[in-house]
Order: sequence, then C-alpha cells, then structure tokens
Amino acid sequence: MRLESTLSRTMEELNPVDGTVRMYVCGPTVYDRFHIGNARPFLVFDALRRYLESRGLTVVYVQNITDIEDKIIARAKEEGRTPEEVASSYTEKYFQDAAALGVKPPTHSPRATEYVPQMIEIIRSLVDKGHAYVVDGDVYFSVASAPEYGKLSGRDLEELESGARIAISERKRDPLDFALWKASKPGEPRWPSPWGDGRPGWHTECVAMVQDLLGDTADIHAGGYDLVFPHHENELAQAESLTGKPLARIWLHNGLLTVQGQRMGKSLGNFEYAYTVVERHGTEPIRYFYLSRDWRKPLDFSHEGVQEAGRAVQRVYSLLWEAESFPDEPPASEEFLVRLGELESRFHEALEEDFNTAGALGVLQEAVGEAHRHRSAAGDPGGVRAAATLVRRLAEPLGLFQESRPGAEGLAEELIDLLVELRGTLREQRMFPLADHLRDRLAKLGVELRDGPQGTVWSVSRESREAGGSPQSGPA
Repeated sequence: MRLESTLSRTMEELNPVDGTVRMYVCGPTVYDRFHIGNARPFLVFDALRRYLESRGLTVVYVQNITDIEDKIIARAKEEGRTPEEVASSYTEKYFQDAAALGVKPPTHSPRATEYVPQMIEIIRSLVDKGHAYVVDGDVYFSVASAPEYGKLSGRDLEELESGARIAISERKRDPLDFALWKASKPGEPRWPSPWGDGRPGWHTECVAMVQDLLGDTADIHAGGYDLVFPHHENELAQAESLTGKPLARIWLHNGLLTVQGQRMGKSLGNFEYAYTVVERHGTEPIRYFYLSRDWRKPLDFSHEGVQEAGRAVQRVYSLLWEAESFPDEPPASEEFLVRLGELESRFHEALEEDFNTAGALGVLQEAVGEAHRHRSAAGDPGGVRAAATLVRRLAEPLGLFQESRPGAEGLAEELIDLLVELRGTLREQRMFPLADHLRDRLAKLGVELRDGPQGTVWSVSRESREAGGSPQSGPA
C-alpha cells in the first residue's frame, strides 16, 4: 500500500515492521456528543484499519479520549456537574454513537487523565533540554527551539507569526509558543507537578500515548484536516525535540465536512449530531456516503446526498438477496469467473493506491452491473451468485453489504409465498390486470417482486424493514 503523507507530500510505502501496523488516530474531546462532521475521520480510518486487517496485517489501533480540557470544564459549569462526571458521561455516549456508525472499538482507548504522570515527565525533559520554559507555574514550549517547526502544515515561522490566530501574551517569549502545563485555577482539576499544581495542555497527551503504546515512531498518525495546525504540528515539534525521531512515518488527514460550502462546526451552529443522522438514515447509507467520495477532499453534507447513498446501497442489496435465492448449480462459467477476478484485482489496486475508497466502490458497482447483464444475457444463476459472493467479501472491510438475506418467520412468509404463487397462476391464465393489481398492492406494503429466469423472488424494501416489517425476502 502507498499513502500520500501530509508531511512529505509524496506517496509513501507502508512497510510495517513484522507485519504490525502501529496506527494512532486522534479521538474526541468528550464535552458533548460528536456531530456528523466529526464522524468522518472516525469512519474513514476505521475502514482503513479494517482493510489492512483483511490483508493479513495486525493493526494496533490507538484512539485517545481527551477527558480534561477547557471545553469540558466549561460544560461542567453549565451543567452543574464535575468535569469528571461530564467526561465520563460523554465518553460512554461516544462509544455508543461510534458503534452505531459501525466503527470497531480501538485496540487501546487511553484517557488523557490516565497519562498525566507521563506528560509531566515529557514536559520536564523538554524543560531540561531547553525546549520549554516556566513562567509562574505555567510551562510553554519554545517554538524558536524547533528549527523545522511548520514543516507539517507547510508554513514558515514568519508567516505564522504575522498571521497566526494566537493571542499574544506577555508571559510568552514568542506568540507562537504554546502551553505544555497550565497552573491551576480555582475550581479546576489539578495535579501536582514540579512547577506547582495544574493540568497539562492538549498537545502533549498524544505524544505520551504514542510513545507508551506504539513506541517512539508510529506507522500512521491520522485525524481531520483541522488538526494539522496547530495540534499535530505541536505534537511533532515536541516529539522530535524530545527523541530526535519522527513521531510518525505517515501522516494522514481527511477533508472537512461542509454545509452549503461552509465548514460544519458547533461554534457556527450548522451541525447535526451523528446519532440523529444515523436514526434518520441508518448506518450503511452514511458509510457509503463518506466512502464513495475522495476522503481527502472537503465534502458537502446534505440529507439528499445521504438518501442517494441509501438508494445505491439498496440497489446492491436487491441484487445480493435475489442472487442468494438462486440455486447453487450450475456454477458460474470460467469466462465470467475470470471477469470477476479482474474486478477483484482492480478493487485492491484502488485501495492500495492512497486508499481510494471511491474507486473501490465504483468497482463493486461494476460487479453488480456485470451480474445483472450476465443474468439477462445468459440466464446463469451461478454467475449471479458468484458476483454476489464477491461483492460481499470485498465490501466487508469497508463495513458494507454484510446483512444476510433477510428471512421471514412463520405465517407471514407463507402468506407472501402464497400471494406470489397466486399471482403466478393469474399470469399463466393471462389474467394480467389482476396479477398486476396483486403486485402493486404488495409493493404498497413494501414487498417487492422480481421476475427472472428462475421464477419470482420477493423482498421487503429497506424502508419497510426499518419501519418494523418482519418478513424480508424469499423465493417463490
């Protein structure tokens, strides 16, 4: 696999030591539930992790939980709770909402508050090495001591100093210097340190966690594009000043979600919580919506876009469920299996060249189209089943198309089978108006009929199923 690193701005080979990919993805600050824009990196890098595992690699996937930060303290004051109570509550909701998006739990989910001793040791070492300084209980990193500062974001120091959106403080030697340790204030969480009671700044926790759980250098460090500067730039500066080694070999950043061209954000009030979007559309339409676009580029969010993704998902399921009602014999022709093999190769080529999920999903849609054409031209159920099997297998690491062919239970299934059989009899007797009327009534109930060389297959539409319909598909 080759991935374009934000740091080098070139394609880098992913060559993990001993077949293990050490991957760090920045997680949530747990002062609220995350919105659908925050969900993009969680979902995209979950898919990357799944794909690497599907190719036989071991992935140690670390995602931090920032459970102490200014926003958490502010929310605690608003809600009349302690910062610990706020962080604990929203951490639980984070995992619930991530699971609803089909995101696998990380290998490790370290909390910032668990790493305060390690952060204090990092800060102490930076002070000792002359990369940080103490002012009345606060500790700041000296950007001037890191000559390559700005290389991740591609900005030079003069540009940053003239245009940085950083409040100038008389306490700092340089307006770009950032806090490593903050002296305690009344009512805020605090820990003892060599500089007095206080709490760590945001930018040090990821360095401590990478070094503890993944070693001095991770294979991949990832997050949203908004984290490139200052967060990831500040992480990198601390780590390299401390160890002389890169914090990560490959840096990946996904594009931001926008609404009508404007960045989605809680401060702008133009966001929607991820869990409400899942409740409205379901998991797979959202995953398909994200993965069918270039994950590096900005993406404009709309419910219409997710609905269209849902229709694409349903079209694939229609083929899968229909194909899986066909008999196993005869097998697909050798010629068609060769064609499916070509599609499988192209699928992997897309994902292994900068994780091109949009190209990979395009290949899956080609496989669906090939199955439809092959069935119509040759009446070959074995070929259609082979295509359906391929689509399921390839889509699994993307978290798509894994629902089994829905089955019906008891009398409901038998009644639908009976109605389909009756319609067939009406057609044989050329009573087409009555047969069409029966088909249309079933369609209004959410039961879709498909006529093919092997007979009629029925399925319950996704919308009807999610509304509570019990039978879901079957042959007749």
